[in-house]
Amino acid sequence: MNDKTAWSNFWLGLGGAVAAVVGVGIVSTFEWPDTESVQVGHRGNGMVQVYNQVALANQVAETSFPEPEPVDEPFGLSAGEIYENVQVLGHLDVADFNRLMLAITSWVAPEEQGCLYCHAEGEALSSDSLYTKRVARRMIQMTMTVNQEWDQHVAPTGVTCYTCHRGQPVPDNIWFLDPGQWRGAGIVGNPAGQNMPATAAGLSSLPADPFVAFLQDDPANIRVAGLEALPDGNRTSIKQTEWTYSLMMHMSTSLGVNCTFCHNSRSFSDWEQSPAQRTTAWHGLRMVSSLNETYLDPLQGEYPAIRLGPTGDAPKANCATCHQGAYKPLYGYSMIGDYPSLAAYGPPELQDPPMPMPAADGTGGEASPATSQ
Repeated sequence: MNDKTAWSNFWLGLGGAVAAVVGVGIVSTFEWPDTESVQVGHRGNGMVQVYNQVALANQVAETSFPEPEPVDEPFGLSAGEIYENVQVLGHLDVADFNRLMLAITSWVAPEEQGCLYCHAEGEALSSDSLYTKRVARRMIQMTMTVNQEWDQHVAPTGVTCYTCHRGQPVPDNIWFLDPGQWRGAGIVGNPAGQNMPATAAGLSSLPADPFVAFLQDDPANIRVAGLEALPDGNRTSIKQTEWTYSLMMHMSTSLGVNCTFCHNSRSFSDWEQSPAQRTTAWHGLRMVSSLNETYLDPLQGEYPAIRLGPTGDAPKANCATCHQGAYKPLYGYSMIGDYPSLAAYGPPELQDPPMPMPAADGTGGEASPATSQ
């Protein structure tokens, strides 16, 4: 065998080995199309939801529902009369209070710590020395607010601490401000937050961070379709449109649905032709923005540095925080009926820090959408 033949065989062998490795990699990551299509609207409009049966079955199997704590007979005295420094739940009968504390411990605290996750060992239960207790107090108020003021989004299922935490001290899906390490202009210019594959944008080339624009205080306008013809109508740029599409990708992956879950493909922008879920989502986006502004962002000073983001901000919520891939959190399983004390505020004079009171119409101060997004 001459040198030329030897080199040829070497490169053929190397090429074959590389092809085999690549082939195995592709096959091992391939998602087999075991799908089911469900018609959700008029035929011909593309109003179909497509589900991967294997992925859906796995996710359902991984979704657990904790057994409710046993209900005890009322004690006849309130928690505020028995315990010191009960700032939010002091109006509850002490039996209901203790039952809720046990439930919250199983929903949130690590098993090896239990009550000591919020109550410092060797100190009185009334002590606020641990940041976890101070944060938990505010989170209980936030849960009450969701159930009391945002029933257009969560009713009739409601939420509890378990909806987001699922037995963990920190929910799986939280977000922080983007540190912006990719935003500097270089040889290819400013990427404007794009071409950085992120789960939030469905691993697409859309902007990787749709949350700052839409899920914080003073959210930007999501609508990109104009209501009037040019030149007097829509002035939305392509860049703004891409940020909206990134948010839509986040919502789609967070709920495990495609676009026609909330939109009629005949006219994506027309509210009158849209499914009812679009209105529910409209309230949900405003709910998350309000919760981030009112409850989550202000907790920055309570957290230790290890719990803060790269820019020093507090953890915040998005759609995936509650939904975690399901069109309804916990696939619609309701726990609030077992814990009605989380469904409504206690007496306002017992709330410290004070809680915002619901609007007179019970909508949380916002009217339902008409023609705007």
